[in-house]
Amino acid sequence: MRKPKMTVIGGGTGISVILDSLRKKDVEITAIVTVADDGGSSGELRKNIHQLTPPGDLRNVLVAMSDMPRFYEKVFQYRFAEDDGPLAGHPLGNLIIAGISEMQGSTYNAMQLLTKFFHTTGKIYPSSDIPLTLHAVFTDGSEVAGESEIAHHEGMIDYVYVTNTYNDETPKASRKVVDAIIESDMVILGPGSLFTSILPNLVIEEIGQALLDTKAEVAYVCNIMTQRGETEYFTDSDHVSVLHKHLKKPFIGTVLVNIEKVPQEYMDTNRFDEYLVQVEHDFAGLKSQVPRVISSNFLRLENGGAFHDGGAVVDELMQIVQVIK
Repeated sequence: MRKPKMTVIGGGTGISVILDSLRKKDVEITAIVTVADDGGSSGELRKNIHQLTPPGDLRNVLVAMSDMPRFYEKVFQYRFAEDDGPLAGHPLGNLIIAGISEMQGSTYNAMQLLTKFFHTTGKIYPSSDIPLTLHAVFTDGSEVAGESEIAHHEGMIDYVYVTNTYNDETPKASRKVVDAIIESDMVILGPGSLFTSILPNLVIEEIGQALLDTKAEVAYVCNIMTQRGETEYFTDSDHVSVLHKHLKKPFIGTVLVNIEKVPQEYMDTNRFDEYLVQVEHDFAGLKSQVPRVISSNFLRLENGGAFHDGGAVVDELMQIVQVIK
């Protein structure tokens, strides 16, 4: 029997926990990763190396999907000290991805080489071959450009869109990205920042259209916590409404929501930059938008933060994909 084909779309930090658990299953995995990050090390590198897609999210996904020894992972994730001059704050892995991207002519080519080098379980594709700039239009009509600037702007986001950073052409999906979505048995969105990790992929027109055209089950892993500057006061139903609004029609078939209570004293807002409010539930709103809602204990408390239990999420997803495959 053929393996189920499962594609995960989002940003590196959020989807890594799902990918790490999913790679232990007997499935074919593809990760599609946002290239709109312009903050921190990724932002500095893309300023200095034109046409480089930001490597940070790709680096985290590469680690999550690799069986590299723990020592290699520590080397790849090592971050230079703040007093190291031009190298300050850069993870070594970002520099490696940047160098190989330049050597291979694109970040797409670099990731294909690195997935072989690190014995990655599955394929990793940047959502676009060239860097993108994320734009957010707020409900008051104001607009902010740059992923790192959006969360600092006061107000509620109405919608987001992306443009090519260095030319006026319409953003295009990387090669094989559309095929991966169309050929999947299941496409998984998130978890991750709604407006700055998930939607930057979906608003690339070819990717959005592929999600509407695919016969795959599209599953959304809803965030556990609301996020400062993005989703204050959002319910789980609000998250789904925003996703459907951006693609102009319902396309999500399954939503997974955590119903385990996060201890109030457990969140470290300074460390994890999350709002001190757990996402509230609106099951009536969810059921009016999607055919299947799975609510369970998906909570993992670690290092002062609330995260998804990747194993619990993937177990639920595997039950669904085995039925629909």
